Amino acid sequence: MKLYIIHVGYYDYEVGMYELHSQFLIAAKDASTAKNIVINKSIFKEKKMHIDGIQEINNVEGYKINLEKTDIQIENRILSYNEIKEL
Repeated sequence: MKLYIIHVGYYDYEVGMYELHSQFLIAAKDASTAKNIVINKSIFKEKKMHIDGIQEINNVEGYKINLEKTDIQIENRILSYNEIKEL
């Protein structure tokens, strides 16, 4: 398995007329599989998103990425605006 970041764009006229962007982190065997996972997400379909780019992530700042399957559901920590200010 490899890690992919998929950059998507979409228009949401409820919040403005400009193109908005987001990213999905996807674990998949290859880029084609990662693409199919994203395009089948309900939010992707609901927002009529399109894919602007796919990047395979193999290392970050000199650290190799090694995905390991786990049965334990571990949530990714999200730091709030105020928590970030305190760092």
